Amino acid sequence: MADQLIAQLVETRSDNDRANVLEELRRLILSGGAPPGIQIPPAEVANAFGVSAIPVREALKTLVGEGLVVHQRNAGYRVSQLSTDELREIYFVRGTLEQAALARAVERIDDDGLNRARERHHDLVTAVKYHDRKAFHDISREFHRELTTPCGMPRLLNMFENTWNLTEPFQVMRATGIDTQEALNDDHAALLEGFAARDVDSVLTVAQVHHRRLESAIIENAAELGVRHDD
Repeated sequence: MADQLIAQLVETRSDNDRANVLEELRRLILSGGAPPGIQIPPAEVANAFGVSAIPVREALKTLVGEGLVVHQRNAGYRVSQLSTDELREIYFVRGTLEQAALARAVERIDDDGLNRARERHHDLVTAVKYHDRKAFHDISREFHRELTTPCGMPRLLNMFENTWNLTEPFQVMRATGIDTQEALNDDHAALLEGFAARDVDSVLTVAQVHHRRLESAIIENAAELGVRHDD
């Protein structure tokens, strides 16, 4: 697995070596290209980019700070492999942040923003129709971003994005079945209806149901997702 990670880094490297080490490692982790638990060998990463160990250590230190990588003495660096309880906690925090953003965004979203969210919803329905799990996963985040961004609170949105990043290596939506995806799309449709009616209470009620559904998807697919067993 580590060999595959290095091969992907070699293919995507750019001329900006110092920045690219961090950007490409983060991209691979968030895209699922470096799945939870995989080891990241600093020396091989440095060789792949043709750089010294310094920018690699700096990049890994940044990723540890972001919660995407863990470091243990005598065990090196690995992509974070969270437990079921840890993932539940992250989804709880993410849900709380999103609900705060949605409550403000309902009153501030304009017609263009609402139409963009509707387009993303249409894309999600299409992804389910054609069994495109990767598209469903990727577009789900775009849909939620369209509904939360109008809140106009950059610090809140930054925390929301960072919390979402912690779950990205697990690629949860790519493991869910069609029934669950359709139910999630029903939630998305209900969110759009609440936004169109400028009904904050309705939006928050649907958002709570939606996050409980996401939590259930994690539990149901824990083994496939590579979630660590709780002690």
